[in-house]
Amino acid sequence: MHARAVAASTTALLGTVALLLPTSPARAADGGGWPLVIAHRGASAYAPENTLAAVDKAAELGIRWVENDVQRTRDGELVVLHDDNLRRTTDVEEVFPDRAPWKVKDFTAAEIARLDAGSWFGPAYAGARVPTLEQFVNRVERHHQKLLLEIKNPELYPGIERQTLKVLSNEGWLDRSHLAGRLIVQSFSADTVRTVHELKPAVKTGFLGTPPVSDLPGYAGFADQINPSYGSLSTAYVASVQAFTGPHGRPLEVFTWTVDDAATAQRVAGYGVDGIITNKPDVVREAVDG
Repeated sequence: MHARAVAASTTALLGTVALLLPTSPARAADGGGWPLVIAHRGASAYAPENTLAAVDKAAELGIRWVENDVQRTRDGELVVLHDDNLRRTTDVEEVFPDRAPWKVKDFTAAEIARLDAGSWFGPAYAGARVPTLEQFVNRVERHHQKLLLEIKNPELYPGIERQTLKVLSNEGWLDRSHLAGRLIVQSFSADTVRTVHELKPAVKTGFLGTPPVSDLPGYAGFADQINPSYGSLSTAYVASVQAFTGPHGRPLEVFTWTVDDAATAQRVAGYGVDGIITNKPDVVREAVDG
């Protein structure tokens, strides 16, 4: 009985703390008040994921944040693709039938550039290509958008953290204006998030997952965000995360994924999340705006 009373009091206290915290940096940078809406792999319900067309569609919908994934080719080029395998979203089996299992790391950038990354989604997108990281960030820049970049499968690509930061630097994404509110680097790997923070402390970082509350003090040393799947969330967990101060002296934020319907968007917004990652950014925006 006593334990339950203590737990209830703790939850209530954390909820109060969340209400008293200042508006999150992410919200403040975008005019604040409601969860940010982040286009997952671009507006991927309406255009082939992680392509320049998906970035363009997000811009057309008026979405300011775009999420993407980074892998590395055999010859060391960074390309924007979710899977470590080319089969699902390209015609690699037709172009290179004898190259199974068609892993990204087994193909050169020039070979991947030959692949059609749009026809699987629909004939209107036939001929879309797998973009390089440079091409992707330049398209995001063209639309004056903001980037949530995920380093994917870092265990397959030793040193990809440093290389990703180098590309971002070369393309102008590590200057003061971008670091102030236009770039977040995230990963499912805590080691990768920690490495990015150590290499470039000014970069805002996010850990993808739902670590126990007891582990949050450790994450707060190198991650500005804890970004869980929506099914693992509760008001108490969000408040617990936001009660910690991150490496840049601000409350930790929560971006949740992948929410594609209005009811779920309204529910997680009610939990107090700072951002919602979605394939249907127009649907989520309409659900949480107003």
